[in-house]
Amino acid sequence: MSRFLSVVAVLEAVAAAVRIAPDPVTEEIAADRATGRVLCADVIAGEDIPGFDRSVVDGFAVRAEDTAGSSEAIPALLRCTGRVAMGHADAALSVTAGTCVYIPTGGVLPAGASAVVMMEYTDETGDTVLVKRPVSFGENVLLHDDDYRRGAVVLPSGRRLSPRDAGVLAACGRTSVTVSKKPVVGIISTGNELVPAAATPGPGQVRDANAPMLAAYLRGYGCTPRNYGIVPDEHGAFENAISRALLECDVVLLSGGSSKDDRDMTARVIAGRGEVLVHGIAIAPGKPTIIGRIGGKPVFGLPGHPASAFVVFIVIVCPLLDRMLGTKKASLRTTKATLDDSIPSQKGREEYFRVRLEDGIAYPVFGKAGLLNTLVASDGLVRIPSGCEGLERGSEVEVILW
Repeated sequence: MSRFLSVVAVLEAVAAAVRIAPDPVTEEIAADRATGRVLCADVIAGEDIPGFDRSVVDGFAVRAEDTAGSSEAIPALLRCTGRVAMGHADAALSVTAGTCVYIPTGGVLPAGASAVVMMEYTDETGDTVLVKRPVSFGENVLLHDDDYRRGAVVLPSGRRLSPRDAGVLAACGRTSVTVSKKPVVGIISTGNELVPAAATPGPGQVRDANAPMLAAYLRGYGCTPRNYGIVPDEHGAFENAISRALLECDVVLLSGGSSKDDRDMTARVIAGRGEVLVHGIAIAPGKPTIIGRIGGKPVFGLPGHPASAFVVFIVIVCPLLDRMLGTKKASLRTTKATLDDSIPSQKGREEYFRVRLEDGIAYPVFGKAGLLNTLVASDGLVRIPSGCEGLERGSEVEVILW
């Protein structure tokens, strides 16, 4: 317990969390169910894509040089010798000097053709086509390896798959992919004052907001939350809940019970069964956060205030989850904005202030510690560095979006 409330910098706390992150565990799943999952192996093109030269417009396949100098006043006259049928490569069709072939969007470019003239720039008289605009070599044509060349990396390991990636996987003929398993994250709420959301609070009681909030965020982040309910401030009940969560989960989040009070059960239990790596971070809100490890599994003691718990989760826990998921790019979304009002801050701590965004302007959301309405009223967080006494109105800031 030598680290009990020995406050460390945010970067040191993040490094400690990432250092104890278990390696990603992989599984093979159907590609059409992989949206939101993180790839753990490169997807390689097994062939050229699209695999043949094709038209990207409806028009006429031509030799580009045959259209040189053509215009509305003096069109190039070409003889149409056939039509390309969709889904077929007709070896009998070809384009020679002074000829052209009708081709639909997606049709196979016939031999001899080097470009396609859009229908809008042509007129037809019998089998004669009047081309009223010149085209350059390769215009309106997609070559056989323009999209992906055989052996190229189509989607890299560490990428979180999006709905548009599902289409790319299908185009590559991939029906399954290797992804990281969803980390199972246990959530234990502690405190004699807490009651479930469905209960009516009595005097001195509040409903547990942290567990539903954290569970919802975890699902969206690509994890599987497991809620162990509310545990009273009793050593035996607390030990039992942690024991069960450690058996069933990869990470355990303990909400509440991380203060510097000498009755602090969270730090004592973690230290007694494993090790406390950090107890106290120079961050506001969230100073009394605990980072520990039991049996090789990360255990976090988060503050009881929902706003504090949310900030610590985003800043400290998410980097650990990124490591477990194998993502090469942080999943947090950010945007630039101009600060509408000055925000004061104390030197020596890194502060995360809630802001509301509107038309590129960040409006600080001021409010007392512990208020829930500031979470609802805000769109994200602005980071104030530890060596700074605040941010001035008009400053350009980076907003971490909720």
